[in-house]
Amino acid sequence: MGAAVTGPSLVDAHHHVWDLSVRDQDWITGEALVPLRRNFSLADLAPEARSAGVTATVLVQTVTEPEETPEMLALAAGSDLVAGVVGWVDLTRPDVADTLAALRELPGGRHLVGIRHQVQSEPDPEWLLRPDVHRGLAAVAAAGLAYDLVVLPHHLPACTKAATRHPELTFVLDHLGKPPIASGALEPWASVVRSFAARPNTVCKLSGMVTEADHRTWTVDDLRPYTDTVLAAFGPERLMFGSDWPVSTLAARYVEVLDAARLLTQDLDAEERTAVFDGTTRRVYGI
Repeated sequence: MGAAVTGPSLVDAHHHVWDLSVRDQDWITGEALVPLRRNFSLADLAPEARSAGVTATVLVQTVTEPEETPEMLALAAGSDLVAGVVGWVDLTRPDVADTLAALRELPGGRHLVGIRHQVQSEPDPEWLLRPDVHRGLAAVAAAGLAYDLVVLPHHLPACTKAATRHPELTFVLDHLGKPPIASGALEPWASVVRSFAARPNTVCKLSGMVTEADHRTWTVDDLRPYTDTVLAAFGPERLMFGSDWPVSTLAARYVEVLDAARLLTQDLDAEERTAVFDGTTRRVYGI
């Protein structure tokens, strides 16, 4: 693929950083993930993002430990690239509202735009519907934050129910809900993602696709049926581009991920492309 086509403003709605000397990333296990077992910093990301035309990013949590979010907020405070942080708090605790308020008082606290939990790792497919989580989601909504969903397809029915219970909260589906792109199967993912998209308070990130495809042989055409599904279900005004760097480096360079997203949305008009690559992210996260 060639160099990415850039515009006046381009937002990457989803990336990570980590320092293994500060904290282990216990999800990086197995031979396939060995390339990720090193440090990835903003200094590593910035040259690639800037050269691709990215003007702002959203930094997203990776572990369910309270210390990570303050560190990310501090990074955002010292960065001219990171415009928002999606952090983590324990939604099951009764003091979620106080925790969120305290995070906002920290250096960089104004950059807190959302909360995420590794729902994909919860053995209960209806974890989101637990009474204590329900209370926590209400606190996230009251704080004016969005809620990112990192889930597998079998979690999507509970996501839809949670979005119905909390119409005041915007639910952001990361990585299209991780469809089985490598297998080429669309169902049952397509049906459950359409049901989720039918809720008006839902948004989807056009992210994480290359790592759900075959890392070595993926093509844009492999990704197209999944992109077309969410484009039809959510519409461009509820889609946002995210690189999922550095996880995406397992399958592609940063510019290749962006190029693929642009090719997959090339039939949209200028206003619709602006929504996917800039406006939706700014609106949903308030950056």
